[in-house]
Amino acid sequence: MKIVILDGYGANPGDLSWEGLEALGELIVYDRTPRELVAERMAGAEAVFTNKSLIDDVAMAACPDLKFIGVLATGYNVVDTAAARKRGIAVCNVPAYSTPDVVQMTMALLLEICLHVGHHSDEVHKGRWQNNADFCFWDTPLIEISGKTLGIIGYGTIGKAVARVAAAFGMKVLVTGRPGKAVEAEACCTAVTLEELLAQSDVVSLHCPLTADNQGLICKETIAKMKDGAILLNTGRGPLLNEQDVADALNSGKLYAAGVDVVSAEPIKAENPLLQAKNCIITPHIAWATEEARKRLLAVSVSNLEAFLAGKPVNVVN
Repeated sequence: MKIVILDGYGANPGDLSWEGLEALGELIVYDRTPRELVAERMAGAEAVFTNKSLIDDVAMAACPDLKFIGVLATGYNVVDTAAARKRGIAVCNVPAYSTPDVVQMTMALLLEICLHVGHHSDEVHKGRWQNNADFCFWDTPLIEISGKTLGIIGYGTIGKAVARVAAAFGMKVLVTGRPGKAVEAEACCTAVTLEELLAQSDVVSLHCPLTADNQGLICKETIAKMKDGAILLNTGRGPLLNEQDVADALNSGKLYAAGVDVVSAEPIKAENPLLQAKNCIITPHIAWATEEARKRLLAVSVSNLEAFLAGKPVNVVN
């Protein structure tokens, strides 16, 4: 069996092993694959793995031996799943491997916004504390999150985990599903409508998959329904935000701050309005990238292909 990995560097820049897949066939690993080379590099493969390289119907048509597409991620919008289904190609993803890490990043962004830990550490290293007249100093607002209301949009595995951690911090937690999906809340939180969540939350955090129904969900109209001075967090998908509208709200003070680990086009473009927005923390899509999470990702990816070869496919999304 010929197995091709189109963009292996993101998940494994060299600190992990591909031996699990090497045991299943002839493995070819490309660090990155330009879009124009996807079909060429897939040629002759029975199994292909992708993280962010797009696999469309044209690429599948050029690869008649293809039986399996493994997505090295949870989100699988990089694959034309309908086309794969018509061609009898199984598409499998890796659900929930990064849940603890996304929770960790969500709270890290919120805590950095509220305490500016990095800034104050930098100031200490510059000598400012040594020369300070008082025993302490701070030059940004310091915000206590206990007692604040966190609104979670998207109440799946990650949203539930964020809710439990936020409740442990003493936050009141409101949750709502993505548009059109009802939720049943756990004891630590309260299920509300999207409109109620926006109106009542001090912090709004996005944990829903990107769909045609929620692209641009946070925009001028929904921001207007939020509290003045609310905080926005996005560790889901960049296109959930209308980034210009969010930047405008940050610059006007309607939003106090934003913390995002994802943007609409990645790598980020120089013209992205969030780069110039006030009080906006941007990290380069790293919530999933701890060594522990990537080990789980590769292990489940191997298991997905093994299960498929055994005639008992798992994590099939099409």
